[in-house]
Order: sequence, then C-alpha cells, then structure tokens
Amino acid sequence: MPIHAVIPAEAGIQEPRDRLDSRFRGNDKLQRNTWMNTTASIVNIPVISITADCLPEAWERAVLAVWDQGLEVRTEYDKPEDPPSKDATVMIAISDPFCEPRIHKNFPGGPEELESYRQEVVGGIHDHWIDPAAGKWTYTYHERLFSYCPVEDIRSVGSPKPFRAVDQIQYMIDYLSRAGHSRRAQAITWMPTADPATDDPPCLQRIWCRLLENGAGELTLNMNTHWRSRDLYKAWFMNVYALTDLQRSIAEAIAQRRGEPVKVGRYVDISDSLHIYGSYFDEVEPEIEKMRRSPYVERSWQSTHPAFEMMTAETREKLAQDPDWYAKAKGS
Repeated sequence: MPIHAVIPAEAGIQEPRDRLDSRFRGNDKLQRNTWMNTTASIVNIPVISITADCLPEAWERAVLAVWDQGLEVRTEYDKPEDPPSKDATVMIAISDPFCEPRIHKNFPGGPEELESYRQEVVGGIHDHWIDPAAGKWTYTYHERLFSYCPVEDIRSVGSPKPFRAVDQIQYMIDYLSRAGHSRRAQAITWMPTADPATDDPPCLQRIWCRLLENGAGELTLNMNTHWRSRDLYKAWFMNVYALTDLQRSIAEAIAQRRGEPVKVGRYVDISDSLHIYGSYFDEVEPEIEKMRRSPYVERSWQSTHPAFEMMTAETREKLAQDPDWYAKAKGS
C-alpha cells in the first residue's frame, strides 16, 4: 500500500485514509466546517522565488515581484498617513554576481555611497562609529562578522563580555581551506542577549559558504545570506553589492591558503521580510513604470563604465584620507 494512503490509528494499526475521511464526514460535519472556515481566514506572507544572472536584473525582478505580489501590511515606522508596505518572504538566486552589468544606475544612492558602504562592510571603515553607551551605532556588519562578541546589555560600558571576540570570516576561510565540502562554514550577527531590546537590530542574520569542485578539480565558492528584515528599494542593492564583494574576498583568501584558484559562484539571498515601504511609494512608482516598459540593461552600467570607475576611484582616495568623508559630505 502506498505510504501516502495510510496514517497511524490510535491502536497502532494503519487505516486507509479514505476510511478515516469517511468516518470524519459521518460523525462531525460541524468540526469540518469550523476547520474550513478557520483555514479560509488565515493570512500568509507570500513566498517568492527569483532567479537572475546579475545584480541589476535581480533587483528589478525583486522590486516588480514584491510590488505586484507583496502583502499589504503596516510597520512600526509608518506615519498615520503612510500606505501599508508591500511585504514578502523572498529567495533570490544570482547565478553570477560579478556578471556584467553589475551596477544599476537608478538604485537610491550613487557610486560614492556604494563604495563607502562596501568598505564599511568588507573593510570596517566605520567600526569606530559603534558606541552604544553614547547612543550611537550598536553594530556594523563588519564588527559582528569579524569581531563577534556577545554582551548582555549592549548600551552599558560595564556589561560583562564572557567570550573573546571571534573573527568568524577568518574561521570560514580556515575551515573551507581544510574541508571545502563542509556545511559548517557560517557566520552570524544576532546577539539574543542584547539585540531584541535595541531600536535598530541587525537585518543580516547569517552568512553561509561552501566550496565546490567540478570534474576538472576547479573550485567555486557559493554563498547564501539570510536576513530577518530588508528594505528592498533603498537597501537591497547596496547590501548585495557589498556582500558579494565579501564573497569575492573570501574566495581569494581561500585560494591563497590552498594555492589554487577559487572562482566566485552563485549567490543566494533569503529575506524573511523583504519590503517596500509605503512612505516612498511616490518615489517607487515612476521606477516601476520604467521597469515594465524596457529591459534592465537600459538602466545599468558595467563596473568598467568610465563614469563609475572615475567616481569610485575618487571615493576610494577620499576615504583613504578620511573614512568619514562621505558621511561628512552628506552632513550626517
């Protein structure tokens, strides 16, 4: 008998499912009606899966999908006049994160902000902004990934730190250099002892990597990132630009340790809540119309585009002299 056709009975004897259904129908129609009504009233967050070749294509596909299919739901940050946000659980797979074009010209920001943020995540240029006791930042992703050190009260200078700081990225590099097939190469950001009580806890929760070998013995590094909450329109593109650059740096470090090339493979981005805030629907709607009318390549740059290269190089020079240059230029 097929396994899907039976379920265990109370006495340990298996009964055919259709017999049980018949017994249920005959004895308790009210219970079944109640169950059906309850099921019909359940509200679920939509689950969306997206596949793309490059970053700009992935961002546009995600924006369109959440705009069209997202659940309308309010957030803690809404003003009374704001429309509900559009929200979904989304998994986005980018087959080649360094495939060109890599830059979307219309993401909210620009080359200067993009480079500053990349250096914040990968290089830690803004870790000195962390000062919870003074009411300043409680974390950066770089600090949590490269120097993870749980505390009980993040805003208290004297709060005990029972563990030494852990460089989780170095751990991943070391572990994958020895055992690339391992499923244990991950880094986390969440501090359950402290983060739930803060006003702005980390959105990124976990990074996971695995090293794969093809038939010719060539190595490729895959990366997954998991996010509890994510601003799709204003944060996603910069997040992924920086995290895939971290993926590249991990691949290069493993290659150096092993003495053989390691390619950057696919990147998968998983968000429990990927949302577009109602407060800037007026800003998003014109971009949505552009995305519907023409292909994403018309709004994208290759990373070798002269204008992008020039602005990025200038930003690197200024940040090398003063890591706070971009923040000061913005007046923040």
